[in-house]
Amino acid sequence: MREWRTGWIAGLTRLARHLDERRAAAEREEEELEQAEEAVYGARRPAGGPPAPGGAAAAPAPGGTAPTVPAPPGYAPAVPARPEPAGAVPWGMRVAAEVGWRLLVLAATVWVLMKVISSITLVVLAFAAALLLTALLQPTVAWLRRAGVPRGLATAITFIAGLAGVGLAGWFVVWQVVENADNFSSSLQGGIAELKRWLLNSPFHVTEAQINNIADNLSEAVGTNTEQLTSAGLAGVTAVVEFLSGMLLAAFSTLFLLYDGRRIWHWVLKLFPAAARAGLSGAGPRAWRTLTSYVRGTVVIALIDAIFIGTGIWLLGVPLAVPLAVIIFLGSFVPLVGAVVSGALAVVVALVTDGPFLALMVLAVVLGVQQIEGHVLQPLILGRAVKVHPLGVVLAVTTGSMVAGIGGAVVAVPVVAVTNTVVGYLRRYSEETRLRAAGPDVHGPGPHGATGIEASDWARPGTGPGKPPAGA
Repeated sequence: MREWRTGWIAGLTRLARHLDERRAAAEREEEELEQAEEAVYGARRPAGGPPAPGGAAAAPAPGGTAPTVPAPPGYAPAVPARPEPAGAVPWGMRVAAEVGWRLLVLAATVWVLMKVISSITLVVLAFAAALLLTALLQPTVAWLRRAGVPRGLATAITFIAGLAGVGLAGWFVVWQVVENADNFSSSLQGGIAELKRWLLNSPFHVTEAQINNIADNLSEAVGTNTEQLTSAGLAGVTAVVEFLSGMLLAAFSTLFLLYDGRRIWHWVLKLFPAAARAGLSGAGPRAWRTLTSYVRGTVVIALIDAIFIGTGIWLLGVPLAVPLAVIIFLGSFVPLVGAVVSGALAVVVALVTDGPFLALMVLAVVLGVQQIEGHVLQPLILGRAVKVHPLGVVLAVTTGSMVAGIGGAVVAVPVVAVTNTVVGYLRRYSEETRLRAAGPDVHGPGPHGATGIEASDWARPGTGPGKPPAGA
């Protein structure tokens, strides 16, 4: 037992001596490695301390000793940092993206606006008609005010006179249609017979059987689609009710705009930020002058078209000359398109009542008056008020008719003209404000004329945001 214990103790002693030798050897190897690093890099990194210059940080080895991975040499190439993602995108693509998302936001805004307008088309068109009527009647109110008539009485006189004029015109048209209905019916029957004879003798080689077949097909189509025609009639009744409602709303809006238009405008200005009121208060009167000039010029041109074309078709003996002249007058409120369409109606009436020759004569009268309007009247009367290219006018009329029908076509051009005036004034106002802030040495004397800052009511001395001009 004693011998076994003595042998076990001797074995443990030899194992401990062996472990001490291994530990001493490891320490010698580590010391030699550190000496080699010091000889190569000229600096020794203490155990657990910061890395040597130019080296990479590493976690200390277990036991608190320094890692055995040497730091990179000083002549190693530097690795460039990765650029920012936005900097890696080409400049042109970044500009296109910036423009693109702004266009998307603008398109979404316009789409939402169109949806809102289409849902309240009656209200929008009635208010637009009220603005046009106010622009037409407001000079009369101003003239009566200058003559010493009180504002309420001047508004009432102008409004009642305007309603009376519209009512008399409508009554006159209905009276003329009723008075000439019998003559028109006989003329229509005779015209259809004349048209039939002309087709039979024309070089188109139309036979009487073909004409009778067309008449039978028309009669059959009318009989087959009776339900659709009835539905269309009910829709027409609904349209008449909506039209009367719109007229009533437009009349009330016109009355209040004539009486209290200035206060309404100042209330609208207060809805905008204070910094924007000075520019808008200058753009508003200019937009109103543009609208007033447009309405006056359009009325004058429509009267000239109606008088000359109506006189021409009356001298040629076309039935319903006076109602056709009134339709031409109303159609002329749609620039470049309305007078042509209403004139085409006169040509059709002449064709079915008096034959192709008279229709060609009426067409010559309509085209002649249209040429005078396009080359003389439009530039002379509306040239200064509506500074819009004819292509812009056609596109505006087409867009307005697609959005809101005939009413949209009527108000499209004045909307474009007013927008053009407002945008042009605000651009000049912003530029002159910037130059004024830069100092008089930059651009010489301060703003002057129609685009000067002092032309704005809200920029005059003693006024400011939230303070209407004197006499408002």
